[in-house]
Formats: sequence, structure tokens, C-alpha cells
Amino acid sequence: MRFFLILFFTTLAFSLQAQAPYGEIRGVWLTAAGTDALDSRENIQKAVANCKEAGINNIYVATWNRGYTLYPSAIMMERFGIALDPKYGKRDPLKELIEEAHAEKIKVHAWFEYGFACAYGDSGSYLLKKYPYYAAIGADGKQVQKNGFTWMNAFHPLVQNFMKSLVLEVVQKYDLDGIQGDDRMPAVPSTAGYDLYTVNAYKKEHDGLAPPSNHLDSSWIQWRAKRLNAFGKDLYQSAKALKPNLLVSMAPSIYPWSLQEYLQDWPTWLHEGYVDYVIVQLYRYKLDEYEKILQETLQHAGDKKDRVYAGVLSSLGGGYLATPELLKGMVALNRKYGLPGEVFFYYGGMEKQGKFFKRY
Repeated sequence: MRFFLILFFTTLAFSLQAQAPYGEIRGVWLTAAGTDALDSRENIQKAVANCKEAGINNIYVATWNRGYTLYPSAIMMERFGIALDPKYGKRDPLKELIEEAHAEKIKVHAWFEYGFACAYGDSGSYLLKKYPYYAAIGADGKQVQKNGFTWMNAFHPLVQNFMKSLVLEVVQKYDLDGIQGDDRMPAVPSTAGYDLYTVNAYKKEHDGLAPPSNHLDSSWIQWRAKRLNAFGKDLYQSAKALKPNLLVSMAPSIYPWSLQEYLQDWPTWLHEGYVDYVIVQLYRYKLDEYEKILQETLQHAGDKKDRVYAGVLSSLGGGYLATPELLKGMVALNRKYGLPGEVFFYYGGMEKQGKFFKRY
């Protein structure tokens, strides 16, 4: 019996991997946190060399975080007078990374890590100081903050157009392989939606009734999620109109937690065809918990399983490093269940986990 189970899972794995429309992905998320990899072109070259040695074939680089871009942005310059994260001076780290990675046949995706979150702590708070009406508002009438992040109003057309313009700017300006949203785009905490614009939009569709005061009311959750779905669809179609071969991916949280907490209905994105693939953040610290959430994720994906990749937690900025045994076990489970690859969070930890990645 055990032999037949092994044979079944092996056959399933090979079948799904063979059918995966976007092929095998061995990826890593690269941010400025926990590493100096983006601080100079020489450091970028070393990072790319490390990725190549590890077998990484896709780099997802944080292009928008803490209210700053990784590239000189005409849009940011026009609106805020700050074209680029000040730490990079007059360099263009995104351009440098694309050139170095492509030379080694590694794909580069512009990852809009912060999405509709404009600040962490005080970083990026200058956006809302200039445009206070950009702020997401909770039922208490205050700016929405969650886990240290301050959020923009993801429902407001002006905010949506701002984020869309940043994404399309990099699509037009750079030789990218893809763009990626995160658990913050399209997303906003479910405590948001009580600003004047969104309340009026809701009232218009509900005979003048105000939104429920309970932010977890199921119909209120669905109404707001559909608005974010529409933004995601528009972003996907706009990016594809500019570059049809561009890969558009998202890296949401696990479902249905993603819907309840951040209004992210990613199974709908998959089934309605306005994302090429998702990399679900299956962040767990124990192997049995990882397998459980992996099984649930594939159930939610349904017949779109071949467009699901695993987001694997290998490290955190606070010092957490997954053991080589745990990483090996999670990758083995991905193969067992037929996933066509995984992306590791994040490069800063990968530098310290060379033993595993040199064998990966």
C-alpha cells in the first residue's frame, strides 16, 4: 500500500510540474532588509552569483517599500520631489540588478512589496502628510495601522491610479520579466473602508444604508474584496496591454485568512484569469503545520493548482533562520504535492544559510 501511495504522489507531482504553464520556479525575495546586496553594483553582482550558485532562476526584488522606489521615478519626483530612496544616491539599483541577473539567465520581477501600505513606523509617512485624503480610515475615524504599517485607502480612485502608475512606469521603463503584488496589493486591512469616499460608494449601492459597523460582516467583506478584485483585474490587463509576455504574479497570504484580514480573494484572481500565478505565503515553523496549510491551499486553488507556487519562510529580520532539515522537508513536500517550485523569503537569510542553498 505504501508503495502505491508513493507512486501516486510521484505521478501527481510529475504530472502537475509538466503541465505548469509558467514552468519551474526557484525563486527568492530580495529586499534591502538584512542585507547590503543592493547597496552597490559590486554587491549586486555578488548577490546574483550567489543566486546562480544556489540554482535560483527568479529574483523578486522589492521595488516599492517604506514609501520609496528602487529606481528613479518620474511619478514620485513629480508628486513628492523624491525620485528614489535617498540611500541609493543617484544610482538605479533596479536597472543594475536586471542587467546583472539577465547576464546569468535569471529572471527579475519588480515586487511591489508595500503595495497600499505607505509606511512602516515613520518611514514613508511623508506621503500622507502631503495627501492626507490618501489615508485609509477605520470605523473610529482614525488612519488605519496594522502591525506597524500605515495604510493608504485602496478603494479611492486617486490612490489606485497612483499605485497603478508606479507599476506601469516600471513596466514601460525596464526590461523586466514580471511584476508582483504582495499581501499588501491589492489589499488593505479589513478594518478599513470607513472613509467618506468608500462609505458614499457603499450607500449608493445599498439604498442609502451605511456600511456595517462590524468590519468582519461577511457581506461588507465581500463588497470591499470585489472592489480590490476589480483593481487587480485592471492592473493585470493594463500591464499585459503594454507587454503581453510580462508575467503578472501575486504573493498573497493564506486563504481564507487573507480575505478576512486583508480582503484578498486570491482564488477568484486565479479562476477569473487576472493573475498568471500566485506564490502563497505558506509561512510555517513546523513541517506538519506546513503540510496542512499546503493541502488547504491546493484545495482552494481547485483546477488552477498548476499556477500555485509556495512561498517558503527561510528567515526573518529578527534573527529567525529555518534549519536546513526544515527547509529540505518543506521542499520535499512541495514536490510530493506537485508544486512547480517555490520562492524563499528572503535573500538576507539565504546568505546565512549557504549550506542548504548550495545543495538546493
